[in-house]
Amino acid sequence: MVEHEIKLLDEETIGKISAGEVIEQPASIVKELIENSIDSGASSISVEIKEGGISYIRVTDDGCGISRKQIRNAFLRHSTSKIQNADDLYYVHTLGFRGEALASIAAVSKVRLLTKSINDPLGTTVYIEGGQEIEFEDCGTPDGTTFIITDIFYNTPVRKKFLLTSTSEGNQIQNLVEHIAFSHPDISFRFISNGSEKILTPGNGSLKDTVYKILGNEIVKNILPIKAGNENVKISGYIGKSVINRGNRKYETFFVNKRYIHDKALSKAVEEGYEGFLMQHQYPFFILFLDFPDGAVDVNFHPKKEEVRFERKNDICDELVKSVHDRLTLREDIDVVPINDIVKANTTKDIDILEENNDYVVDFSESEKSYVAETNVSVYNSSVKKPAFQGFEPFEDKKTDDTVLIPELRDDIPVKYEQRSFLTDESRPFFNIIGQVFDTYWIIEYKGKMFIIDQHAAHEKVNYERLVKKVHNQSVVSQILSPPIIISLNEEEQTNLNQHFEDFEALGFKLSPFGGNDFALSEVPYEMESVDKKQLFLDIIEEAGKWKKLSDTRLVRDRLATMACKASIKGNQSVSRGEIEELISELLTLDNPYHCPHGRPTMISFDRNDLDKMFKRIV
Repeated sequence: MVEHEIKLLDEETIGKISAGEVIEQPASIVKELIENSIDSGASSISVEIKEGGISYIRVTDDGCGISRKQIRNAFLRHSTSKIQNADDLYYVHTLGFRGEALASIAAVSKVRLLTKSINDPLGTTVYIEGGQEIEFEDCGTPDGTTFIITDIFYNTPVRKKFLLTSTSEGNQIQNLVEHIAFSHPDISFRFISNGSEKILTPGNGSLKDTVYKILGNEIVKNILPIKAGNENVKISGYIGKSVINRGNRKYETFFVNKRYIHDKALSKAVEEGYEGFLMQHQYPFFILFLDFPDGAVDVNFHPKKEEVRFERKNDICDELVKSVHDRLTLREDIDVVPINDIVKANTTKDIDILEENNDYVVDFSESEKSYVAETNVSVYNSSVKKPAFQGFEPFEDKKTDDTVLIPELRDDIPVKYEQRSFLTDESRPFFNIIGQVFDTYWIIEYKGKMFIIDQHAAHEKVNYERLVKKVHNQSVVSQILSPPIIISLNEEEQTNLNQHFEDFEALGFKLSPFGGNDFALSEVPYEMESVDKKQLFLDIIEEAGKWKKLSDTRLVRDRLATMACKASIKGNQSVSRGEIEELISELLTLDNPYHCPHGRPTMISFDRNDLDKMFKRIV
């Protein structure tokens, strides 16, 4: 074996290795530069790229600039003005703090800096190539800072060949700028790619206006403000109604103390809060801010600062589940499916959001005020102060006449789905059941609106709620099968049965060995009387391999949803008027009658104007 000499690496090699940990692609550079611009107190930040940022990046801000005497220090590794010692890592209030960014960028690209501090009479321009200073001179430039980065990875060709296409790299930068703009609506962001302006935000402090400018009206009109939390975390932002659910997690956005992060556990918590509002393989839209007191979050956990560590993470996830679910059940969420962009979403009156001091002031309709009155939330007609949020500075709620705050979602407020119009006992005498079409849908007229009910989805929801309550109350009733049904199970199915035998009994099934691979199914849940009991059991036991324990709420709901689906009336099945009236009566008793267990709508609605537009009676 050959013995190798251990030697210290030269500074150039060390710089390139260090840069590899921070700078993976053009978007990494843009992220670091924008974060520095935000930390500088900028009110306006412009980002321009060419060829996906591979050949050219320019980031300009109107922040405090860099003092001439500090410029060279700024390009040294592990030099920073944002922390002084290791203890400060637990109280970081800035986005950048490690002092690696500029040194790393300069090590693998060509950098031109133009900057002027308000205290310097002249600006300074610096040119650095591959970590080596080439130029340091006076220049005329406004207060603030501009970085021009060219020829990324020109001196590390192996790294450069792993870059994506210029289009893909550019898309990643645009996505980054969008998310940072959401996190700082008080800053105006401009993004230009290959000479074309892609983003321009107002910088007026309104998150809703920023979302509108970036994502458009269709998203903005279908988002709900949320404000909740406890002593561990403050939750605010917007969550989307089910009409804007997506097939991937692209529109799931978290900011922790205004830092954009990724966290699978937090995403799953929000998705669980959407239980009953999401179809299978769909994901919600949300922009959520999680604010923590000092010391509760470790932001120094991930090299790119895209992940953080929390104290009491399970408690935070539980609070997210509850807060999202409670917010979704504050109002009706019946949405009309657009038809050729003619039929528009028929929801209740849009909430007018005014964002002041990071709070939400909401203009409620008369029926929404009734909900607030029922839940003992005061209606304000003058400025008031709320108690200080534990761990944060107090904030003031500004009010106008007839406005109220969205209520804190507390355990002592019984949240009931807001059934203020169609599905109420009071409105029942005014129903006009028109009839059934395609042996699948029921049409009902009510106060100038036409509701279309999917009989299978509605019946499925009713069956599901029955099962959930019985399992929760441990009051599942079984029916005895005489004679028992003999079922043959393969080895995998027998393993699932043995592992989850108690679970099956809790759901109302009873089996016993019948010799060899055969088992006698002697009892099934009472609600399953009208279904193929053997096939139902086989379908459920096939899924049992994915089960954990019956106490796992999400998994319990999945299996109950399967049972409810099997026991429900189907599409293409004729149903009598009496049966549909009974079904509607049961829907009236549910907390969320508008979505089946799989997240599909149980009904949609059209108003008179929608139909008049479709028939060109009005334009």
